[in-house]
Amino acid sequence: MKPRPDDFLERRKHLEKMSDQELKAYFWKLTDQITDPLLELAKTHTTPAIERSVLMRMGFSSLEAKSLTDMMMEHHLLKHGAGHVVYRYAQVNKLSIREAGLALMNASELSKMVEVFK
Repeated sequence: MKPRPDDFLERRKHLEKMSDQELKAYFWKLTDQITDPLLELAKTHTTPAIERSVLMRMGFSSLEAKSLTDMMMEHHLLKHGAGHVVYRYAQVNKLSIREAGLALMNASELSKMVEVFK
């Protein structure tokens, strides 16, 4: 393995004249540039595994969560968030979260939610 040339002094020249406060501001600016695309991606994309996890945290068993997630995927509702779909159904029908999720395992009830999210 050949040693990497030490070019630290050359690479830091643009930072030399910055104060501690300016360096901190520059650090946070670079951090934002790195994380902003990741945050945007997380806001607009999900996976069945994430949606199952959300449903499990809402009190559904792993088998119930898988079934709900699969059905929502078939009905193109997963992009709205599985937990959100269950929550909205519960609100509209004045049910508990658990009752709403179990009711949504019926395909005809899930089809109603397709209309709600149009």
